[in-house]
Amino acid sequence: MRDILPDLRARCADGVPFALATVVAVHGSAPRDPGAVMAVDAAGAVLGSVSGGCVESDLYEAAREVLAGAPPRVVAYGISDDEAFGAGLTCGGTIEVLVRAYATGAERDGLAALLELIAAGRPVAEATVLSGAAETGARLVVRPAGAGPTTGTLGSEGLDAAVTDDARGLLAQGRTGVQRYGALGQRRMQEVAVFVRTYAPPPRMLVFGAIDHAAATARIGAFLGYRVTVCDARPAFATRERFPTADEVVRAWPHTYLESTEVDARTAICVLTHDPRFDVPLLVAALRTPAAYIGVMGSRRTHHDRLARLRAAGVDEAGLARLASPVGLDLGARTPEETAVSIAAEIIQHRWGGTGRPLGELTGAIHHPGGPAPPR
Repeated sequence: MRDILPDLRARCADGVPFALATVVAVHGSAPRDPGAVMAVDAAGAVLGSVSGGCVESDLYEAAREVLAGAPPRVVAYGISDDEAFGAGLTCGGTIEVLVRAYATGAERDGLAALLELIAAGRPVAEATVLSGAAETGARLVVRPAGAGPTTGTLGSEGLDAAVTDDARGLLAQGRTGVQRYGALGQRRMQEVAVFVRTYAPPPRMLVFGAIDHAAATARIGAFLGYRVTVCDARPAFATRERFPTADEVVRAWPHTYLESTEVDARTAICVLTHDPRFDVPLLVAALRTPAAYIGVMGSRRTHHDRLARLRAAGVDEAGLARLASPVGLDLGARTPEETAVSIAAEIIQHRWGGTGRPLGELTGAIHHPGGPAPPR
């Protein structure tokens, strides 16, 4: 959704009808995860993608049909048990896609309110009925408790209450998926399938040390969807001109800034300072956080010296084991840009639990269903 967010907001503001095709379930290997979106507007323009090209043509026709007045529906694509469902996926898995129109002013206004929250970085979840004893396409927009009202309805107070409760739990965990209920919201029943899509603010990447490698790391962090902050105590180096792609450039002692800013279990911390005066107090502070990744640049000799300093500062072996140092995967990187790719590859590996080995040397699924258990 985020990659086509400005275009969708513009169409809502201009009153342009459009349909959304949203991946709601994936079975086996598939190119996009649940939540991937493709839009088709009344003029026939296409935004986004749900499969990288495998099924878009067929979905285009389905989107045009719902724009012409057909009801929302869930369509399946792929191959399962040697039977083809609609168009085929070259990767061999199956996906289920909800196709629904936003053709009226009320429908677009409701979606526009959700898009505004997403654009503002506010945590929010959207629950949509897929099938069963409720109207397909019915929507409920859920915010964290105390953050604002729940809007819309899935058809009954009981179902709304149960889905609101579960959606808030999924939002806190950063998870998206299908939940099942009784028609009145009863637990452990299968009468209604509801897709809950959560939108949390982008994860943070904190880059410490305003060097050339930091500029390249900031660029690739922004490309990966992180909200990037570059921090350095030296005013001559920590400038907006040197880091145009960073969301923030902070002039402060690294450990002081880290102790005062928000860090959660999705945050990536990249320590590129190369100086024990910065590194040791910064890493002591970093290891007190639930950050998903703490990467530290330096040679093996520097790393061994750093470990001794951290032990002297009271860091235990479990803490030291959290450090990714020397930083990055072994790609043979030489330039700052290649090093940034190496760092990004290691962050992705940590997030999804990959091996870091060439796929051609492995067997089994290419797409991991999920990463290691998050420290939430």
